[in-house]
Amino acid sequence: MASNDSTILAGSGMSAANMTEPLFANETFTEKLSSLPAILWENRGLFVLECRIIFAAMACIYIGSHGALRRPPSANPPKRGKKGESRERQEDEEPFVQGLLPSDAILFPVLAGAILVGLYYLIKWLEDPDILNKILKVYFSSMSLASLGKLFADSLHFLTGFVFPTVWTKAGKVYHVDQSKRGHWYKADNSAEQVYDDKKKSPLPDRLSELGLSDASNKFLWEVRHLLLEQWTVRLSIHGIVHESFKVKFNDILGVVLAVGANVLYYTTESTFLSNVMGYAFSYAGIILMSPTTFGTGTAVLFGLFFYDIYMVFYTPYMVTVATKLDVPIKLVFEGPTKASMLGLGDIVLPGIFVGLCLRFDHYMYYYRQRKLVPVELKFEDESSGQLVSSTKTQRMVVKPDYVSPQGQWGDWFWSTGLSETRSQPNATPALKASTFPKTYFYAAMVGYFLAMIMTLAMLLVYRHAQPALLYLVPGVVFAVWLTGTVRGELREMWAYTEDGRLDTADTIVDVDGDGNVIDLVKDDDKAKEKQGAETKADAKATEETALTTDKTENKAEETKRKRGDGKEKRYPVFLFSIEAPTPTAVSDS
Repeated sequence: MASNDSTILAGSGMSAANMTEPLFANETFTEKLSSLPAILWENRGLFVLECRIIFAAMACIYIGSHGALRRPPSANPPKRGKKGESRERQEDEEPFVQGLLPSDAILFPVLAGAILVGLYYLIKWLEDPDILNKILKVYFSSMSLASLGKLFADSLHFLTGFVFPTVWTKAGKVYHVDQSKRGHWYKADNSAEQVYDDKKKSPLPDRLSELGLSDASNKFLWEVRHLLLEQWTVRLSIHGIVHESFKVKFNDILGVVLAVGANVLYYTTESTFLSNVMGYAFSYAGIILMSPTTFGTGTAVLFGLFFYDIYMVFYTPYMVTVATKLDVPIKLVFEGPTKASMLGLGDIVLPGIFVGLCLRFDHYMYYYRQRKLVPVELKFEDESSGQLVSSTKTQRMVVKPDYVSPQGQWGDWFWSTGLSETRSQPNATPALKASTFPKTYFYAAMVGYFLAMIMTLAMLLVYRHAQPALLYLVPGVVFAVWLTGTVRGELREMWAYTEDGRLDTADTIVDVDGDGNVIDLVKDDDKAKEKQGAETKADAKATEETALTTDKTENKAEETKRKRGDGKEKRYPVFLFSIEAPTPTAVSDS
Protein backbone atom coordinates (compact mmCIF):
# COMPACT_ATOMS: atom_id res chain seq x y z
CA MET A 1 0.00 0.00 0.00
CA ALA A 2 2.75 2.40 0.91
CA SER A 3 4.83 1.27 -2.01
CA ASN A 4 2.52 2.64 -4.67
CA ASP A 5 1.54 6.20 -3.76
CA SER A 6 2.49 7.43 -0.35
CA THR A 7 1.82 11.06 -1.25
CA ILE A 8 -0.81 13.74 -1.14
CA LEU A 9 -1.70 15.33 -4.45
CA ALA A 10 -3.61 18.42 -5.49
CA GLY A 11 -5.37 16.89 -8.43
CA SER A 12 -3.94 16.13 -11.83
CA GLY A 13 -3.98 18.84 -14.42
CA MET A 14 -5.06 21.59 -12.03
CA SER A 15 -5.00 24.87 -13.90
CA ALA A 16 -4.39 26.95 -10.80
CA ALA A 17 -0.84 25.60 -10.62
CA ASN A 18 0.09 27.25 -13.91
CA MET A 19 -1.52 30.54 -12.85
CA THR A 20 0.26 30.88 -9.52
CA GLU A 21 3.70 29.56 -10.33
CA PRO A 22 4.95 32.76 -12.08
CA LEU A 23 3.78 34.82 -9.10
CA PHE A 24 6.01 32.84 -6.77
CA ALA A 25 8.97 32.47 -9.07
CA ASN A 26 11.05 35.20 -7.38
CA GLU A 27 9.56 34.97 -3.89
CA THR A 28 11.23 33.48 -0.85
CA PHE A 29 9.71 30.76 1.31
CA THR A 30 8.71 33.32 3.97
CA GLU A 31 6.93 35.47 1.37
CA LYS A 32 5.12 32.44 0.03
CA LEU A 33 4.04 31.41 3.53
CA SER A 34 2.78 34.91 4.33
CA SER A 35 0.52 34.79 1.29
CA LEU A 36 -1.04 31.48 2.45
CA PRO A 37 -4.31 33.04 3.77
CA ALA A 38 -4.97 34.61 0.37
CA ILE A 39 -4.22 31.30 -1.33
CA LEU A 40 -6.64 29.50 1.00
CA TRP A 41 -9.40 31.93 0.11
CA GLU A 42 -8.74 31.58 -3.60
CA ASN A 43 -8.78 27.78 -3.32
CA ARG A 44 -11.71 27.31 -0.96
CA GLY A 45 -12.91 24.23 -2.84
CA LEU A 46 -9.53 22.52 -2.59
CA PHE A 47 -9.30 23.42 1.09
CA VAL A 48 -12.62 21.68 1.74
CA LEU A 49 -11.40 18.60 -0.13
CA GLU A 50 -8.22 18.46 1.94
CA CYS A 51 -10.21 18.80 5.18
CA ARG A 52 -12.32 15.82 4.11
CA ILE A 53 -9.18 13.81 3.47
CA ILE A 54 -7.68 14.74 6.84
CA PHE A 55 -10.89 13.79 8.63
CA ALA A 56 -11.16 10.48 6.75
CA ALA A 57 -7.53 9.56 7.48
CA MET A 58 -7.74 10.44 11.18
CA ALA A 59 -11.05 8.60 11.60
CA CYS A 60 -9.56 5.46 10.04
CA ILE A 61 -6.51 5.62 12.33
CA TYR A 62 -8.67 6.29 15.40
CA ILE A 63 -11.05 3.41 14.75
CA GLY A 64 -8.35 1.03 13.53
CA SER A 65 -6.18 1.67 16.58
CA HIS A 66 -9.05 0.82 18.91
CA GLY A 67 -9.84 -2.26 16.84
CA ALA A 68 -6.21 -3.38 17.31
CA LEU A 69 -6.46 -3.41 21.12
CA ARG A 70 -5.64 -6.75 22.69
CA ARG A 71 -4.44 -8.08 26.02
CA PRO A 72 -1.26 -6.25 27.05
CA PRO A 73 1.61 -8.23 28.61
CA SER A 74 1.10 -6.32 31.88
CA ALA A 75 -2.24 -8.08 32.46
CA ASN A 76 -3.01 -11.68 33.28
CA PRO A 77 -4.81 -13.62 30.52
CA PRO A 78 -8.46 -14.54 31.06
CA LYS A 79 -8.87 -17.52 33.32
CA ARG A 80 -9.31 -20.91 31.73
CA GLY A 81 -12.88 -21.90 31.11
CA LYS A 82 -14.58 -24.48 33.22
CA LYS A 83 -14.79 -28.08 32.15
CA GLY A 84 -16.95 -28.43 29.11
CA GLU A 85 -16.48 -24.86 27.91
CA SER A 86 -15.54 -24.58 24.26
CA ARG A 87 -11.89 -23.98 23.41
CA GLU A 88 -12.67 -21.60 20.59
CA ARG A 89 -13.31 -18.66 22.89
CA GLN A 90 -9.92 -19.08 24.55
CA GLU A 91 -8.14 -19.36 21.22
CA ASP A 92 -9.82 -16.18 19.93
CA GLU A 93 -8.38 -14.13 22.80
CA GLU A 94 -5.08 -13.63 20.94
CA PRO A 95 -5.63 -12.49 17.33
CA PHE A 96 -2.98 -12.92 14.66
CA VAL A 97 -0.64 -9.93 14.35
CA GLN A 98 2.29 -9.47 11.98
CA GLY A 99 5.15 -7.87 13.93
CA LEU A 100 7.86 -5.86 12.19
CA LEU A 101 11.60 -6.38 12.65
CA PRO A 102 14.41 -3.80 12.72
CA SER A 103 15.57 -5.11 9.33
CA ASP A 104 12.26 -3.97 7.86
CA ALA A 105 13.54 -0.40 8.09
CA ILE A 106 15.75 -1.31 5.12
CA LEU A 107 13.56 -3.91 3.42
CA PHE A 108 10.43 -1.75 3.26
CA PRO A 109 11.95 1.12 1.23
CA VAL A 110 13.81 -1.29 -1.05
CA LEU A 111 10.75 -3.45 -1.78
CA ALA A 112 8.50 -0.41 -2.10
CA GLY A 113 10.89 1.19 -4.56
CA ALA A 114 11.16 -2.01 -6.63
CA ILE A 115 7.38 -2.34 -6.88
CA LEU A 116 6.93 1.35 -7.70
CA VAL A 117 9.58 1.39 -10.43
CA GLY A 118 8.20 -1.84 -11.87
CA LEU A 119 4.68 -0.41 -12.09
CA TYR A 120 6.00 2.80 -13.65
CA TYR A 121 7.82 1.05 -16.49
CA LEU A 122 4.95 -1.39 -16.96
CA ILE A 123 2.62 1.58 -17.50
CA LYS A 124 5.09 3.08 -19.99
CA TRP A 125 5.44 -0.22 -21.83
CA LEU A 126 1.70 -0.81 -22.10
CA GLU A 127 1.09 2.81 -23.14
CA ASP A 128 -2.55 2.28 -22.16
CA PRO A 129 -3.00 1.95 -18.38
CA ASP A 130 -6.59 0.70 -18.81
CA ILE A 131 -5.32 -2.85 -19.37
CA LEU A 132 -3.32 -2.77 -16.16
CA ASN A 133 -6.23 -1.15 -14.32
CA LYS A 134 -8.55 -3.99 -15.33
CA ILE A 135 -6.06 -6.63 -14.16
CA LEU A 136 -5.47 -4.86 -10.86
CA LYS A 137 -9.21 -4.37 -10.38
CA VAL A 138 -9.72 -8.13 -10.41
CA TYR A 139 -6.77 -8.61 -8.06
CA PHE A 140 -7.88 -5.98 -5.53
CA SER A 141 -11.49 -7.15 -5.72
CA SER A 142 -10.51 -10.65 -4.64
CA MET A 143 -7.92 -9.51 -2.08
CA SER A 144 -10.28 -7.01 -0.44
CA LEU A 145 -12.97 -9.54 0.52
CA ALA A 146 -11.52 -10.22 3.96
CA SER A 147 -10.75 -6.54 4.63
CA LEU A 148 -14.20 -5.39 3.53
CA GLY A 149 -15.87 -8.17 5.48
CA LYS A 150 -13.98 -7.12 8.62
CA LEU A 151 -14.78 -3.44 8.12
CA PHE A 152 -18.49 -4.02 7.46
CA ALA A 153 -18.86 -6.51 10.31
CA ASP A 154 -17.17 -4.21 12.83
CA SER A 155 -19.29 -1.30 11.59
CA LEU A 156 -22.44 -3.35 12.16
CA HIS A 157 -21.24 -4.36 15.63
CA PHE A 158 -20.60 -0.68 16.31
CA LEU A 159 -24.15 0.30 15.31
CA THR A 160 -25.66 -2.65 17.18
CA GLY A 161 -23.94 -1.49 20.36
CA PHE A 162 -25.66 1.88 20.11
CA VAL A 163 -29.11 0.43 19.46
CA PHE A 164 -28.86 -2.46 21.93
CA PRO A 165 -26.38 -1.57 24.70
CA THR A 166 -25.77 -3.92 27.60
CA VAL A 167 -25.77 -1.14 30.22
CA TRP A 168 -27.05 2.42 30.43
CA THR A 169 -27.33 5.03 33.13
CA LYS A 170 -30.16 7.28 34.28
CA ALA A 171 -30.52 9.34 37.46
CA GLY A 172 -27.40 7.79 38.97
CA LYS A 173 -28.60 4.22 38.42
CA VAL A 174 -26.76 1.80 36.15
CA TYR A 175 -29.30 -0.38 34.35
CA HIS A 176 -28.21 -3.77 33.00
CA VAL A 177 -30.08 -5.33 30.11
CA ASP A 178 -30.85 -9.00 30.84
CA GLN A 179 -31.59 -10.97 27.67
CA SER A 180 -32.56 -14.18 29.49
CA LYS A 181 -35.28 -12.51 31.58
CA ARG A 182 -36.01 -9.77 29.04
CA GLY A 183 -35.80 -6.93 31.49
CA HIS A 184 -33.68 -4.12 32.91
CA TRP A 185 -32.24 -4.35 36.42
CA TYR A 186 -30.16 -2.21 38.73
CA LYS A 187 -28.63 -2.70 42.14
CA ALA A 188 -30.37 -1.09 45.09
CA ASP A 189 -28.44 1.33 47.28
CA ASN A 190 -25.94 -0.38 49.59
CA SER A 191 -27.17 -3.77 48.42
CA ALA A 192 -26.18 -6.46 45.96
CA GLU A 193 -29.81 -7.27 45.19
CA GLN A 194 -30.88 -6.99 41.55
CA VAL A 195 -34.04 -4.91 41.22
CA TYR A 196 -35.98 -5.23 37.93
CA ASP A 197 -37.95 -2.25 36.61
CA ASP A 198 -41.29 -3.52 35.36
CA LYS A 199 -41.92 -0.34 33.35
CA LYS A 200 -39.07 -1.07 30.98
CA LYS A 201 -40.38 -3.65 28.54
CA SER A 202 -38.23 -3.22 25.43
CA PRO A 203 -34.47 -3.87 25.07
CA LEU A 204 -33.86 -0.26 24.01
CA PRO A 205 -32.04 2.09 26.42
CA ASP A 206 -33.18 5.07 28.46
CA ARG A 207 -36.60 6.50 27.61
CA LEU A 208 -36.89 4.20 24.60
CA SER A 209 -37.35 1.29 27.01
CA GLU A 210 -40.71 2.80 28.09
CA LEU A 211 -42.24 3.57 24.71
CA GLY A 212 -45.40 1.65 25.53
CA LEU A 213 -45.13 -0.69 22.54
CA SER A 214 -47.31 -3.74 22.21
CA ASP A 215 -46.17 -7.07 23.62
CA ALA A 216 -45.65 -8.38 20.09
CA SER A 217 -43.41 -5.43 19.19
CA ASN A 218 -41.37 -5.78 22.37
CA LYS A 219 -40.97 -9.51 21.75
CA PHE A 220 -39.81 -8.80 18.21
CA LEU A 221 -37.17 -6.32 19.47
CA TRP A 222 -35.89 -8.84 22.02
CA GLU A 223 -35.61 -11.47 19.27
CA VAL A 224 -33.71 -9.05 17.04
CA ARG A 225 -31.34 -8.21 19.89
CA HIS A 226 -30.76 -11.91 20.51
CA LEU A 227 -30.09 -12.49 16.81
CA LEU A 228 -27.51 -9.71 16.61
CA LEU A 229 -25.67 -10.42 19.87
CA GLU A 230 -25.63 -14.21 20.01
CA GLN A 231 -22.57 -16.19 18.96
CA TRP A 232 -22.98 -18.95 16.43
CA THR A 233 -20.63 -21.90 16.16
CA VAL A 234 -19.53 -22.80 12.64
CA ARG A 235 -18.08 -26.28 12.22
CA LEU A 236 -16.28 -27.60 9.16
CA SER A 237 -14.99 -31.16 9.00
CA ILE A 238 -13.43 -33.00 6.06
CA HIS A 239 -12.32 -36.48 7.02
CA GLY A 240 -8.55 -36.74 7.23
CA ILE A 241 -7.99 -33.12 6.14
CA VAL A 242 -9.52 -30.51 8.42
CA HIS A 243 -11.60 -30.31 11.55
CA GLU A 244 -12.22 -26.69 12.55
CA SER A 245 -14.80 -24.73 14.49
CA PHE A 246 -15.03 -21.02 15.21
CA LYS A 247 -17.41 -18.43 16.62
CA VAL A 248 -19.25 -15.87 14.51
CA LYS A 249 -22.14 -13.48 14.91
CA PHE A 250 -24.91 -12.58 12.51
CA ASN A 251 -23.18 -9.27 11.76
CA ASP A 252 -20.04 -11.15 10.70
CA ILE A 253 -22.00 -13.16 8.14
CA LEU A 254 -23.87 -10.07 6.96
CA GLY A 255 -20.54 -8.24 6.64
CA VAL A 256 -19.19 -10.92 4.29
CA VAL A 257 -22.36 -10.74 2.17
CA LEU A 258 -22.04 -6.94 1.93
CA ALA A 259 -18.36 -7.31 1.03
CA VAL A 260 -19.19 -9.63 -1.87
CA GLY A 261 -21.85 -7.20 -3.09
CA ALA A 262 -19.47 -4.25 -2.87
CA ASN A 263 -16.83 -6.16 -4.84
CA VAL A 264 -19.29 -6.98 -7.61
CA LEU A 265 -20.42 -3.35 -7.85
CA TYR A 266 -16.85 -2.08 -7.84
CA TYR A 267 -15.82 -4.43 -10.64
CA THR A 268 -18.84 -3.53 -12.80
CA THR A 269 -18.83 0.22 -12.17
CA GLU A 270 -16.33 3.06 -12.02
CA SER A 271 -17.47 4.24 -8.59
CA THR A 272 -14.91 6.39 -6.78
CA PHE A 273 -16.90 5.95 -3.59
CA LEU A 274 -16.53 2.15 -3.67
CA SER A 275 -12.85 2.51 -4.45
CA ASN A 276 -12.49 4.70 -1.35
CA VAL A 277 -14.42 2.17 0.73
CA MET A 278 -12.08 -0.60 -0.38
CA GLY A 279 -9.05 1.59 0.33
CA TYR A 280 -10.50 2.37 3.74
CA ALA A 281 -10.94 -1.35 4.38
CA PHE A 282 -7.32 -2.07 3.40
CA SER A 283 -6.12 0.66 5.77
CA TYR A 284 -8.35 -0.53 8.60
CA ALA A 285 -7.18 -4.13 8.27
CA GLY A 286 -3.55 -3.06 7.94
CA ILE A 287 -3.62 -1.09 11.19
CA ILE A 288 -5.21 -4.04 13.00
CA LEU A 289 -2.97 -6.78 11.60
CA MET A 290 0.42 -5.03 11.63
CA SER A 291 2.51 -3.98 14.61
CA PRO A 292 5.84 -2.15 14.80
CA THR A 293 6.63 -4.47 17.77
CA THR A 294 8.68 -1.81 19.57
CA PHE A 295 8.93 1.98 19.49
CA GLY A 296 12.50 1.70 18.27
CA THR A 297 11.56 -0.52 15.33
CA GLY A 298 8.55 1.65 14.48
CA THR A 299 10.67 4.79 14.49
CA ALA A 300 13.33 3.19 12.26
CA VAL A 301 10.77 1.87 9.75
CA LEU A 302 8.98 5.21 9.51
CA PHE A 303 12.17 7.17 8.98
CA GLY A 304 13.33 4.67 6.36
CA LEU A 305 10.13 5.31 4.41
CA PHE A 306 10.47 9.02 5.20
CA PHE A 307 13.59 9.29 3.02
CA TYR A 308 12.09 6.94 0.42
CA ASP A 309 9.01 9.14 0.06
CA ILE A 310 11.03 12.33 -0.33
CA TYR A 311 13.22 10.87 -3.04
CA MET A 312 10.40 9.27 -5.02
CA VAL A 313 8.21 12.40 -5.05
CA PHE A 314 10.73 15.20 -5.48
CA TYR A 315 13.45 13.55 -7.56
CA THR A 316 11.70 10.95 -9.72
CA PRO A 317 8.48 10.81 -11.77
CA TYR A 318 7.61 7.34 -10.43
CA MET A 319 5.34 8.19 -7.51
CA VAL A 320 3.18 10.86 -9.14
CA THR A 321 2.82 8.91 -12.40
CA VAL A 322 1.73 5.67 -10.72
CA ALA A 323 -0.61 7.51 -8.34
CA THR A 324 -2.41 9.38 -11.14
CA LYS A 325 -2.45 6.67 -13.82
CA LEU A 326 -3.70 3.73 -11.76
CA ASP A 327 -7.40 3.75 -10.92
CA VAL A 328 -7.34 1.12 -8.16
CA PRO A 329 -7.97 1.31 -4.39
CA ILE A 330 -4.41 2.26 -3.40
CA LYS A 331 -5.49 5.79 -2.49
CA LEU A 332 -8.41 7.83 -1.19
CA VAL A 333 -9.78 10.18 -3.85
CA PHE A 334 -12.10 13.08 -3.10
CA GLU A 335 -13.56 14.96 -6.04
CA GLY A 336 -14.99 18.45 -6.12
CA PRO A 337 -16.79 20.42 -8.85
CA THR A 338 -13.54 21.40 -10.58
CA LYS A 339 -10.70 19.80 -8.62
CA ALA A 340 -9.75 16.52 -7.01
CA SER A 341 -7.36 15.50 -4.26
CA MET A 342 -5.99 12.15 -3.16
CA LEU A 343 -4.06 10.57 -0.30
CA GLY A 344 -2.05 7.36 -0.58
CA LEU A 345 -2.98 4.53 1.74
CA GLY A 346 0.61 4.43 2.96
CA ASP A 347 0.08 7.82 4.58
CA ILE A 348 -2.68 6.24 6.66
CA VAL A 349 -1.38 2.74 7.38
CA LEU A 350 2.26 3.49 8.19
CA PRO A 351 1.66 6.26 10.75
CA GLY A 352 -1.49 4.37 11.77
CA ILE A 353 0.34 1.27 12.99
CA PHE A 354 2.62 3.51 15.04
CA VAL A 355 -0.36 5.36 16.52
CA GLY A 356 -1.96 1.98 17.26
CA LEU A 357 1.23 0.98 19.10
CA CYS A 358 0.88 4.14 21.21
CA LEU A 359 -2.69 3.21 22.19
CA ARG A 360 -1.63 -0.31 23.12
CA PHE A 361 1.23 1.17 25.16
CA ASP A 362 -1.32 3.31 27.02
CA HIS A 363 -3.30 0.13 27.59
CA TYR A 364 -0.14 -1.59 28.83
CA MET A 365 0.69 1.25 31.25
CA TYR A 366 -2.89 1.23 32.56
CA TYR A 367 -2.43 -2.35 33.81
CA TYR A 368 1.25 -1.83 34.59
CA ARG A 369 0.34 0.79 37.18
CA GLN A 370 -2.13 -1.64 38.80
CA ARG A 371 0.40 -4.40 39.42
CA LYS A 372 1.21 -5.36 42.99
CA LEU A 373 4.51 -6.39 44.54
CA VAL A 374 3.90 -9.24 46.96
CA PRO A 375 6.71 -10.31 49.34
CA VAL A 376 7.78 -13.94 48.92
CA GLU A 377 10.37 -16.08 50.68
CA LEU A 378 12.91 -17.64 48.30
CA LYS A 379 15.21 -20.48 49.33
CA PHE A 380 18.80 -20.44 48.08
CA GLU A 381 21.45 -23.18 48.24
CA ASP A 382 25.17 -22.41 48.17
CA GLU A 383 27.92 -25.03 47.72
CA SER A 384 30.84 -22.68 47.09
CA SER A 385 32.35 -23.33 50.56
CA GLY A 386 32.28 -27.10 50.06
CA GLN A 387 29.22 -27.52 52.22
CA LEU A 388 25.57 -27.19 51.33
CA VAL A 389 24.29 -24.01 52.97
CA SER A 390 20.61 -23.12 52.73
CA SER A 391 19.32 -19.60 53.24
CA THR A 392 16.16 -17.66 52.67
CA LYS A 393 15.69 -14.19 51.28
CA THR A 394 12.63 -11.99 50.95
CA GLN A 395 11.99 -10.81 47.42
CA ARG A 396 9.06 -9.24 45.63
CA MET A 397 6.85 -11.05 43.13
CA VAL A 398 4.90 -9.08 40.54
CA VAL A 399 1.19 -9.88 40.60
CA LYS A 400 -0.54 -8.67 37.47
CA PRO A 401 -4.18 -7.56 37.39
CA ASP A 402 -6.72 -9.63 35.48
CA TYR A 403 -7.41 -8.51 31.93
CA VAL A 404 -10.83 -7.22 30.92
CA SER A 405 -11.41 -6.67 27.21
CA PRO A 406 -12.47 -3.10 26.35
CA GLN A 407 -13.77 -4.06 22.91
CA GLY A 408 -17.37 -3.35 21.92
CA GLN A 409 -18.10 -0.72 24.58
CA TRP A 410 -18.90 2.27 22.35
CA GLY A 411 -22.65 1.97 22.82
CA ASP A 412 -22.39 1.32 26.56
CA TRP A 413 -20.11 4.34 26.95
CA PHE A 414 -22.50 6.56 24.94
CA TRP A 415 -25.54 5.63 27.03
CA SER A 416 -23.60 5.88 30.28
CA THR A 417 -22.10 8.89 32.02
CA GLY A 418 -18.84 10.75 31.31
CA LEU A 419 -15.42 9.14 31.41
CA SER A 420 -14.44 10.21 34.92
CA GLU A 421 -17.84 9.28 36.33
CA THR A 422 -17.81 5.93 34.54
CA ARG A 423 -14.59 4.86 36.26
CA SER A 424 -15.97 5.75 39.70
CA GLN A 425 -19.42 4.27 39.10
CA PRO A 426 -19.62 1.23 41.42
CA ASN A 427 -22.23 -0.62 39.38
CA ALA A 428 -20.63 -0.08 35.96
CA THR A 429 -19.49 -3.24 34.20
CA PRO A 430 -15.76 -4.10 34.39
CA ALA A 431 -15.52 -3.85 30.59
CA LEU A 432 -16.97 -0.34 30.63
CA LYS A 433 -14.49 0.74 33.29
CA ALA A 434 -11.62 -0.88 31.40
CA SER A 435 -12.55 0.93 28.17
CA THR A 436 -11.95 4.36 29.74
CA PHE A 437 -8.22 3.91 30.43
CA PRO A 438 -6.01 7.02 29.98
CA LYS A 439 -4.78 7.49 26.40
CA THR A 440 -2.00 10.02 26.77
CA TYR A 441 0.40 8.76 24.10
CA PHE A 442 -2.40 7.99 21.69
CA TYR A 443 -3.78 11.52 21.84
CA ALA A 444 -0.28 12.97 21.53
CA ALA A 445 0.28 10.92 18.35
CA MET A 446 -3.11 11.95 16.94
CA VAL A 447 -2.37 15.63 17.57
CA GLY A 448 1.01 15.22 15.90
CA TYR A 449 -0.65 13.55 12.90
CA PHE A 450 -3.24 16.33 12.62
CA LEU A 451 -0.66 19.13 12.73
CA ALA A 452 1.51 17.31 10.19
CA MET A 453 -1.43 16.96 7.81
CA ILE A 454 -2.16 20.69 8.17
CA MET A 455 1.47 21.41 7.33
CA THR A 456 1.23 19.12 4.30
CA LEU A 457 -1.84 21.02 3.11
CA ALA A 458 -0.07 24.35 3.58
CA MET A 459 2.97 23.23 1.58
CA LEU A 460 0.70 21.81 -1.11
CA LEU A 461 -1.06 25.13 -1.57
CA VAL A 462 2.13 27.16 -1.41
CA TYR A 463 4.22 25.14 -3.86
CA ARG A 464 1.45 23.74 -6.09
CA HIS A 465 3.29 20.45 -6.30
CA ALA A 466 2.60 16.95 -5.07
CA GLN A 467 3.85 16.63 -1.51
CA PRO A 468 5.36 13.53 0.15
CA ALA A 469 3.09 13.44 3.19
CA LEU A 470 5.50 11.25 5.15
CA LEU A 471 7.93 14.17 5.03
CA TYR A 472 5.67 15.86 7.59
CA LEU A 473 3.78 12.92 9.12
CA VAL A 474 6.78 10.95 10.32
CA PRO A 475 8.42 13.77 12.33
CA GLY A 476 5.02 15.00 13.53
CA VAL A 477 3.91 11.64 14.93
CA VAL A 478 7.26 10.23 16.10
CA PHE A 479 8.54 13.39 17.78
CA ALA A 480 5.19 14.00 19.49
CA VAL A 481 5.30 10.53 21.06
CA TRP A 482 8.93 10.60 22.17
CA LEU A 483 8.53 14.14 23.52
CA THR A 484 5.54 12.97 25.56
CA GLY A 485 7.59 10.13 27.01
CA THR A 486 10.39 12.56 27.87
CA VAL A 487 8.06 14.96 29.67
CA ARG A 488 6.37 12.14 31.59
CA GLY A 489 9.68 10.50 32.48
CA GLU A 490 8.69 7.18 30.91
CA LEU A 491 11.36 6.78 28.24
CA ARG A 492 12.64 3.64 29.97
CA GLU A 493 9.19 2.03 29.82
CA MET A 494 8.78 3.08 26.17
CA TRP A 495 12.11 1.62 25.15
CA ALA A 496 11.53 -1.63 27.06
CA TYR A 497 7.99 -2.13 25.74
CA THR A 498 7.72 -4.87 23.12
CA GLU A 499 4.94 -6.94 21.62
CA ASP A 500 7.06 -9.97 20.76
CA GLY A 501 5.94 -11.86 23.88
CA ARG A 502 9.03 -11.39 26.05
CA LEU A 503 7.13 -9.26 28.58
CA ASP A 504 4.28 -11.74 28.82
CA THR A 505 5.59 -13.64 31.83
CA ALA A 506 3.99 -14.84 35.06
CA ASP A 507 5.25 -14.88 38.67
CA THR A 508 8.18 -12.57 37.95
CA ILE A 509 10.57 -11.96 40.87
CA VAL A 510 12.07 -8.46 41.03
CA ASP A 511 14.45 -6.39 43.15
CA VAL A 512 13.12 -3.10 44.51
CA ASP A 513 14.77 -0.03 45.97
CA GLY A 514 13.93 1.73 49.22
CA ASP A 515 11.02 3.57 47.59
CA GLY A 516 9.46 0.35 46.29
CA ASN A 517 10.46 0.96 42.65
CA VAL A 518 11.51 -2.01 40.53
CA ILE A 519 15.19 -1.83 39.69
CA ASP A 520 15.95 -5.26 38.24
CA LEU A 521 14.55 -8.68 37.48
CA VAL A 522 15.68 -11.72 39.40
CA LYS A 523 16.45 -14.48 36.92
CA ASP A 524 15.12 -17.91 37.74
CA ASP A 525 17.64 -20.67 38.32
CA ASP A 526 17.74 -23.79 36.20
CA LYS A 527 15.53 -25.77 38.54
CA ALA A 528 12.87 -23.10 38.52
CA LYS A 529 12.99 -22.95 34.76
CA GLU A 530 12.76 -26.71 34.51
CA LYS A 531 9.84 -26.70 36.93
CA GLN A 532 8.09 -23.96 35.00
CA GLY A 533 8.70 -25.79 31.72
CA ALA A 534 7.37 -29.02 33.20
CA GLU A 535 4.28 -27.22 34.46
CA THR A 536 3.74 -25.62 31.07
CA LYS A 537 4.07 -28.97 29.31
CA ALA A 538 1.74 -30.56 31.85
CA ASP A 539 -0.85 -27.83 31.31
CA ALA A 540 -0.56 -28.19 27.54
CA LYS A 541 -0.86 -31.96 27.77
CA ALA A 542 -3.88 -31.66 30.08
CA THR A 543 -5.54 -29.20 27.71
CA GLU A 544 -4.86 -31.48 24.74
CA GLU A 545 -6.18 -34.52 26.59
CA THR A 546 -9.30 -32.61 27.60
CA ALA A 547 -9.85 -31.54 23.99
CA LEU A 548 -9.40 -35.09 22.72
CA THR A 549 -11.74 -36.41 25.39
CA THR A 550 -14.35 -33.81 24.45
CA ASP A 551 -14.05 -34.63 20.76
CA LYS A 552 -14.26 -38.37 21.44
CA THR A 553 -17.30 -37.86 23.64
CA GLU A 554 -19.02 -35.78 20.98
CA ASN A 555 -18.16 -38.30 18.25
CA LYS A 556 -19.34 -41.18 20.43
CA ALA A 557 -22.61 -39.38 21.14
CA GLU A 558 -23.15 -38.77 17.43
CA GLU A 559 -22.39 -42.41 16.63
CA THR A 560 -24.80 -43.55 19.35
CA LYS A 561 -27.52 -41.36 17.88
CA ARG A 562 -26.91 -42.75 14.41
CA LYS A 563 -26.90 -46.36 15.56
CA ARG A 564 -29.70 -46.14 18.12
CA GLY A 565 -32.57 -48.45 17.21
CA ASP A 566 -31.75 -48.94 13.54
CA GLY A 567 -28.94 -51.52 13.71
CA LYS A 568 -26.94 -49.77 10.97
CA GLU A 569 -23.22 -50.15 10.60
CA LYS A 570 -20.80 -47.64 12.14
CA ARG A 571 -20.32 -44.49 10.05
CA TYR A 572 -18.19 -41.36 10.18
CA PRO A 573 -18.69 -37.95 8.53
CA VAL A 574 -16.74 -37.48 5.30
CA PHE A 575 -17.84 -33.88 4.95
CA LEU A 576 -19.65 -31.89 7.61
CA PHE A 577 -20.61 -28.21 7.68
CA SER A 578 -22.93 -26.85 10.34
CA ILE A 579 -23.96 -23.60 11.98
CA GLU A 580 -25.18 -23.88 15.56
CA ALA A 581 -27.01 -21.09 17.39
CA PRO A 582 -27.79 -20.96 21.12
CA THR A 583 -31.37 -20.79 22.30
CA PRO A 584 -32.67 -17.39 23.47
CA THR A 585 -32.51 -18.50 27.11
CA ALA A 586 -28.79 -19.26 26.77
CA VAL A 587 -27.83 -15.66 26.04
CA SER A 588 -27.33 -13.38 29.03
CA ASP A 589 -25.69 -9.97 29.10
CA SER A 590 -25.23 -9.62 32.78
